[in-house]
Amino acid sequence: MANHAQALIQQIDTLDGLGMITYEPKEFVTKNLNNNIELRPYQKKAVSRFEYYFNGFPQKKNPIHLLFHMATGSGKTILMATNILYLYEQGYRNFIFFVNSTNIIEKTKANFLFTDSSKYLFNQKIIFNHNEVQIAEVDNFEGTNPDDINILFTTIQGLHTRLRKPSENTITFEELANTKLVLLSDEAHHINTMTQANPGATEEELEKSWERTVQRIFESNTDNVLLEYTATINFNDERIKAKYNDKLLIRYSLKEFRLDRYSKEIKVLQSDVEPLSRILHALILSQYRRKVATNKGMHLKPVVLVKSLYIKDSEQVEKDFYDLLDNLKASHIAEVKNNATTTMLKTAFKYFKDNGIKNSILVRELKEDFRREKCIGVNSETTYTDDDQLKLNSLEDYDNELRLIFTVKMLCEGWDVLNLFDIVRIDESDGSKGNTNQEKQLIGRGARYFPFQLDDSQEKFKRKFDEDLKNEIRCLEELYYHSVNNSKYIRSLKSELVKSGILEETG
Repeated sequence: MANHAQALIQQIDTLDGLGMITYEPKEFVTKNLNNNIELRPYQKKAVSRFEYYFNGFPQKKNPIHLLFHMATGSGKTILMATNILYLYEQGYRNFIFFVNSTNIIEKTKANFLFTDSSKYLFNQKIIFNHNEVQIAEVDNFEGTNPDDINILFTTIQGLHTRLRKPSENTITFEELANTKLVLLSDEAHHINTMTQANPGATEEELEKSWERTVQRIFESNTDNVLLEYTATINFNDERIKAKYNDKLLIRYSLKEFRLDRYSKEIKVLQSDVEPLSRILHALILSQYRRKVATNKGMHLKPVVLVKSLYIKDSEQVEKDFYDLLDNLKASHIAEVKNNATTTMLKTAFKYFKDNGIKNSILVRELKEDFRREKCIGVNSETTYTDDDQLKLNSLEDYDNELRLIFTVKMLCEGWDVLNLFDIVRIDESDGSKGNTNQEKQLIGRGARYFPFQLDDSQEKFKRKFDEDLKNEIRCLEELYYHSVNNSKYIRSLKSELVKSGILEETG
């Protein structure tokens, strides 16, 4: 048996190797998930490890605190849903979901509460012991239905403020101490404000930190459970490493995710053209993808994202784009065709020629498909409405017509999108300002695979053409990142992408 000094994940791996953990989730979990969800092998592994820790692990610590370190796009929200169902069966009724960003809260509410959402995670009827169970959004846990799954959704900042400065009908530390709770922390790396604090921080400063607030709630009841989920955590920091030594339950890296074929492949396209021309290139490739998909009987509306470094730049390029579109002519398309240097653009124009799609036809399509009503600027939370949030988290829906997004960094975390195929970088600097990490996060979100099958023999959620790169359909398995031709920046970006695991290292 593994000893106490070993990291938890090493102990679990050892038990796994001895056949002590069976990777078959409980039927009451799988039956209460949305019928369209089929747990993947690594998700079954995560679910079963949690069940084993909860009910069979000899060194289990109470209250229970565990970390799921899972790649961007690997379905951490699905894991939350399975954990909620499992813990409901164990007698838990009250849950606090917290994260650092309000837009992630709205997305998660759609996933957990809105049965008509295309991304709703639960079965239309949740059944335990022949009784239907409701999921209820609550502001506090006084007077909640003991048969419901009661969830309080909040930002970590909001939770911290409410508890430090309580007002009428809000939660208090005293109330929570008398409540058996499950704390679900999404993008959990943001709560380590105390662990990562300056060593010289005063006790008063630490006491006021978000992390201390979470810790105080968690430790107030020995039956509590704190589950953290993140793709981004710095285990090179010795304090972080020590904190999670006995808490890291599973690690599924972005590299494993890519090698298992669950992601798109990343292509960095470099050009010497102006930013607006790069956007036009992306629109032409987006239209090409749409036609390829339609030709194979697929419904696909490819989305383009334009990434700026500053809000003022994003707002300006959006205005400039509308001017470009208003004045777009067949001669502009011809110029792109004549000067095309990338294989992707040359392939697209050959397809247009072979299928009788003239430049004038392409102009009409671009003017229609990318008109203002089908574009959106997402630059700050003050202008980002609930309706915008719902649209951006349902981009794959049939009735969602958004094709083009202008943003700075609002969508780097907590954004679920499968049909993003082109990211255009507007900034032409060499990356010395440190923005490659942001861009790496955004590329990670776009790398989520758009599921499709051409026949029943194919796996819907995995890449199919790694050994057939010239196949026409391969373009539906790739994300293009359009950048200025700047060797220093490209080296920096590719280095970040290789370190993250989403890009294969080349010689």
